[in-house]
Amino acid sequence: MEEMGCPGSSTEGPSSGSSDGPGGLSPSQRELLERCLHALKHAKNDSHTLAALLLITRLCPAAQLDPETLHRIFEAVGLDLPARLLLTACRGVESSGLPAQELISLAAALLATLSTDSNLLPHPHLLGTIPLLLNILENGQKHTEDEAESGSVDAQTTSSTDEALLCDCYQVINAVCASEKGPEQLLSRGAVPALCRAVIKKQTLSREKGLPLLGRLLSSGVRTQIWNKHSSELLVLLKHISQDFSEASNEARLEMCSRIPLFLPPPGVESENTDCREIVGNLWASLRPLVQGKIKQEHLGAVLVLSACLLDLFGWESVGNPKFCCLLVNRACVEVRMGLEEPPGTEISLSLQNTLTACYRIMEAAMEQACSSDAAPKQTAISGLSLQQSRQVLGALEEAFSAEIYHLKQVEETSYDDPFVFATFRCLCAWLAEETSCLKDDVIKLLPFLMGYAKTHFNGGGEGEGLADWISKMAISNNAHDRTWSRDAALRYLLPALSHLSAEDDPRRELLCLDAPALLVEFLHSGWDTIRARSGTEESREPSLETCCSALLNFTITEPQRVRTDPCFMALEVLLSEALPVLLHKPRLQVLAANCCTLGLMISRLKPASAVSVDSSQRRFFSSVLQFLRTVLDCSQVSVHWDETLELHRLSLQALSSCVLNQPWICTLMRDQDWLRSVCCRLGSDSQVSDQLEELRCALEKRQ
Repeated sequence: MEEMGCPGSSTEGPSSGSSDGPGGLSPSQRELLERCLHALKHAKNDSHTLAALLLITRLCPAAQLDPETLHRIFEAVGLDLPARLLLTACRGVESSGLPAQELISLAAALLATLSTDSNLLPHPHLLGTIPLLLNILENGQKHTEDEAESGSVDAQTTSSTDEALLCDCYQVINAVCASEKGPEQLLSRGAVPALCRAVIKKQTLSREKGLPLLGRLLSSGVRTQIWNKHSSELLVLLKHISQDFSEASNEARLEMCSRIPLFLPPPGVESENTDCREIVGNLWASLRPLVQGKIKQEHLGAVLVLSACLLDLFGWESVGNPKFCCLLVNRACVEVRMGLEEPPGTEISLSLQNTLTACYRIMEAAMEQACSSDAAPKQTAISGLSLQQSRQVLGALEEAFSAEIYHLKQVEETSYDDPFVFATFRCLCAWLAEETSCLKDDVIKLLPFLMGYAKTHFNGGGEGEGLADWISKMAISNNAHDRTWSRDAALRYLLPALSHLSAEDDPRRELLCLDAPALLVEFLHSGWDTIRARSGTEESREPSLETCCSALLNFTITEPQRVRTDPCFMALEVLLSEALPVLLHKPRLQVLAANCCTLGLMISRLKPASAVSVDSSQRRFFSSVLQFLRTVLDCSQVSVHWDETLELHRLSLQALSSCVLNQPWICTLMRDQDWLRSVCCRLGSDSQVSDQLEELRCALEKRQ
């Protein structure tokens, strides 16, 4: 909280003797204060009250008044009087015989004093003065300046008085901001546009106090609400900050780097705004010389954090030429290696953790780019990156990810709730989602930690409070999953890696030893419960559940004996028989339905041959399979997901052929529906699944 400490403010009251009295006051100050409080309590009219208040506010700094004294002042005058004085003076109504400027100064000083008591901050009278205080901060006191120009008041005294008044105004608003639900109160009372305009107008103290106050508001829980409501004013402010940044010396820029991220919009909020894109481009232009030059370690962190924040907004588009992009990635990778390759037991400071987290974000973006295809969206592409440069980037990344593996090997279970551990885990998972061939032996050795970490959080072993706060502040996309913490967050980030690793022999053996299939089935069950719970609302795709099915499919195809004996696959079969009939009627979940269909058939094909009819759930599942395949095959030319799910449909038809041979009742079900003839007539002989349909026809003929 800002304290009233400006020259000429009410905090600079007279002092004499040693400050050994209660609240830091000297004995003589305490004696005079007691007399003022007595006069205040026994005041017979407003004039006496005002006189006593003037003496108190000029005598004692707010910070030196103890809670008991504040309570006595509040009991004597309440918050109604200063609020009434402020309103009367701002309206230009003369009712007390004092000049309006003096009334405003008195009211603001009294409010500043009372605002140091946190119990008074939610009071409606105090909150009601915020728009008036903001108006003073934005527009100043023009009548006082006129008096100074006319010579009726000394100009130096006027300047000092104005600064004292503004200090008091900022004290009140800062105190409210620091209180519970304070940012919401300020947002609803117009604080953001008023403070933006004060800074842009270069009003007194606006840079020293107004800008930091805005930064605190923008780093609070209402950041996204603020940008949604006041984006135009904030972009004008950001443009001014960008201009100041470009005009500053390199030394001054280094100091500014730590403050600029506070004023950047959240990722995705202004992604289509051309003005914001231009501002970010200008910031990059001013930042490049700092990245390219020699920077002291104390400043490098802020430069990399700002770089990561700008990269979050518009990707590589505005960063610079490929050579500079490679340099930025390399600096981030070197910093990660230096920070993590320390002897076991070395504690990483919070400031270094913040820097390394920013480096992780740069590395993730670089990894996505270096492994992307030509079809990558323009805003994520490093235009013109040569093959040699891509190899250099991947080489630097490999060394940095090796350092992450080294660090994670040392993590104890007691540190699983550490946000920095999660940041390192997430970054490594981003790499493993794209690249599993490098450092394969090290990755396999780390699998017990990766699985244990994800399982502990999924089963509720971690508290997650620190992680929830960290994720809300550090979210790097507009995806809802990336903005909130949930117990399955760690597992969701690990899933793409599990999908790749489960397809390779050595990693898969380790995953089986760690009982990975059971955890995946639990995750799929949890996701299905979530889908059922939101029945009736608009659906969206479930990439995590699709990836989970992909990993389970790898186990099902390559480990048939494990599938036959592991109880988790029996539970999975029951789940799929329940889910597929429902997914048939959810158009936006058709890719998930294709995964469930294929996975269920691949499990069923492993069952021993039997002529006995099955239970109702299995009959319902196969009826849904036939209905689903008929629908997707009939609509293959117009389905938006056909290319994405083609391989799944081929696998489904092959597995269905095996099921027909082992379980004759399925043949009867298909014949009753005239399924094969109907599908073949519609698709013809040029279908992309014609070979699989022919295999299915042969299987049916064998059973007839």
